[in-house]
Amino acid sequence: MRARAPLRLGLAGGGTDLSPYCDEHGGAVLNCTIDRYAYCFIEPSPDESIHFVAHDLGVDETLPCKALALESARLGLHAGVYRRMTRQFADGALPALKITSYVDAPPGSGLGSSSALVVAMVEAWRTMLGLPLGLYDVAHLAFEIERIDLHLSGGKQDQYAAAFGGANFIEFLAGDRVIVNPLRVSRGFINELETSLVTCFTGLSRESEAIIEEQQRNTTGDARALASLHELKRDAVEMKQALLRGEIRHVADILNRSWLAKKRTARGVSNSHIEELHAAAMAHGAIAGKVSGAGGGGFLMFIVPPQNRVKLIRSLNQMQATASAVHFTGEGAESWVTDGFE
Repeated sequence: MRARAPLRLGLAGGGTDLSPYCDEHGGAVLNCTIDRYAYCFIEPSPDESIHFVAHDLGVDETLPCKALALESARLGLHAGVYRRMTRQFADGALPALKITSYVDAPPGSGLGSSSALVVAMVEAWRTMLGLPLGLYDVAHLAFEIERIDLHLSGGKQDQYAAAFGGANFIEFLAGDRVIVNPLRVSRGFINELETSLVTCFTGLSRESEAIIEEQQRNTTGDARALASLHELKRDAVEMKQALLRGEIRHVADILNRSWLAKKRTARGVSNSHIEELHAAAMAHGAIAGKVSGAGGGGFLMFIVPPQNRVKLIRSLNQMQATASAVHFTGEGAESWVTDGFE
């Protein structure tokens, strides 16, 4: 059994999908998935044990088929999905399986990689068990595994982006209600935006938990941060309209405005290295830029006139960052059955 789920770029509204903000005020984000993926492969165990393997992390662990063993797993996401799926859909049976994964981005990338991996694993289990789960079900289940079962800090947008794929305006309402609105953006404008984007890995794989927890505290205790979250939500709505109208200059202006607002939501969103890379990009042709995700490291994204894109990529790479073009994808989580290479 094989499955994959795409990573995403957060264009606007990031942070408003966090509780308690979205529960009290309603959140809205705009994101688009890109051609980098989280992969999951499930196969029978070569012995009577459970095997969790993450090639990108260099972890390969073997556990007995016992519930207590799962609590000590180094690969917590793998164990969390295994535990939830067997408990909820397999009457608690603990089958001997080998579950292998890797992700096309480093941990802490700001591209929603952890959530995309959980979505890919849930999707693989869904197909293996023949479960009648839709995209909303897969996304919500992945959200519950991360945020409730494993107590990992974060919002809701990443799971829904990975499950649905494409460019989406996603609304987060009280009572765990989520509405995914796929955007029917003209092909010509999608081509223009894609040709104008540069992503840049800062070299820092950040721990987003502290930033996210500060943003959550500031929702109720910091009027300036709360006002910034309101602004980020308005930016998501405005950027949706700009995308649908094909106004790339307006998209760039909103991106710049959102970056300033984002930095006001928590102290760790930016740092000297991020500011240095941002300033260098703007000096070499970029007209807008911000971090993707919570901030503190991970990936930056820039909008640049297409004729200057190669120049910008070269300039950022000369600063020991890792810059490249990016391509959009319209498909979300996918799974397929194979006989393998035997």
